[in-house]
Amino acid sequence: MKQLQRSAAPYEPAEHFECGRLRYGLFLYLLLFVVMLANEARADNCRVSLSQPRVDYGVIRHAERGQPHIPLGTRTLRLSVACEAPVSMALRFTGVPAGAQGFRFGRQGHFTLSLQSAQVDGKPVELMRPRLSDEPATGRLLPGHTLVAQVAGVPAHGRRFTALVNVETFLPIALLAVRDETIFEGQGGFEWAPGA
Repeated sequence: MKQLQRSAAPYEPAEHFECGRLRYGLFLYLLLFVVMLANEARADNCRVSLSQPRVDYGVIRHAERGQPHIPLGTRTLRLSVACEAPVSMALRFTGVPAGAQGFRFGRQGHFTLSLQSAQVDGKPVELMRPRLSDEPATGRLLPGHTLVAQVAGVPAHGRRFTALVNVETFLPIALLAVRDETIFEGQGGFEWAPGA
């Protein structure tokens, strides 16, 4: 099973906090956010790997008032697919959807994935959704969709695919108002999608 994300908020008594910080109802407990992506997955004759299986979002001390969601920042990883023979390069991400634009982080949080600087055998490619060639190439990896590496509208074939993966995670501000340890997690992984 491929774990995707985890975070913990250890409990600290309220009397340890400064009153000025509490007046906004901000959550000041230590939060450690971790994104754990599949480090390596195999499909037929191709191997999918990620530069690091976890991303640490560090400590969240407070959040801006009035924002419905707290952005935890963008983290960038390197994704690669190595195949024994030249194949068409297509990828998907398996994870619990959080609407049509991202994947679930905890019960109400979500994260998005976008790929950039994609190459097949060292040559730049565009990442498109199949059968939507007139749509601009955004590199966004959406739930239930596949991205296909293309050159001039034609699927690119090769032995090695590389790309940078930007992970952006968001939590509703209401989730920070907890008193006990809280775990946020999700599961998922990148897959090579033959025949996409």
